[in-house]
Amino acid sequence: MQLHANAALIAIDVQQGFDEDVWGTRNNHLMEANGRILLGAWRASGRPVVHTRHDSLSGTSPLAPGRPGNGFKPGFEPWSGELVVAKTVNSAFIGTDLEAWLRRAGVRQLVLFGIATDMCVSTTARMGANLGFEVIVAGDACHTWGQADPLGGRIDADTIHRANLATLNTEFGRVLPTALLAEATQLRLAS
Repeated sequence: MQLHANAALIAIDVQQGFDEDVWGTRNNHLMEANGRILLGAWRASGRPVVHTRHDSLSGTSPLAPGRPGNGFKPGFEPWSGELVVAKTVNSAFIGTDLEAWLRRAGVRQLVLFGIATDMCVSTTARMGANLGFEVIVAGDACHTWGQADPLGGRIDADTIHRANLATLNTEFGRVLPTALLAEATQLRLAS
């Protein structure tokens, strides 16, 4: 596993509002710990870090601008010089300057983690791959929630998480563990 010297880490929607009960039962309670490991490794290696923030258009959403839930979770606040991308849809590329910023910086490789595996992480990964970026998802640094299916049943969070990671790994990039990605930041830098 080799990371490019300027592989960008994209922390997707790691916001306080996702801790509210309205979302239901989540999986992967190690997401935050693994995300902090990735942030630390990227910052130590001098690679670019990007944070997305979902600014909900619904005034009643925990993620609406001006509500406490719109803020980043503790330990995920952007540092000076790190790009913050405010978005209103699932993809971090729609209605933002993310693609232009990445292209200006010469970034070709993206490493994604965050919330939710099947929504904003998956949509951003798919679109990034379609735009020609090499996409890696830190699967153990993402989480999601269980959902009702259209036939009246319920799909648990782990099944949704695993199915989405499988699809991303099959068609849109690679899914790798946090430990391998953090270790790769310390290896000889690829160009």
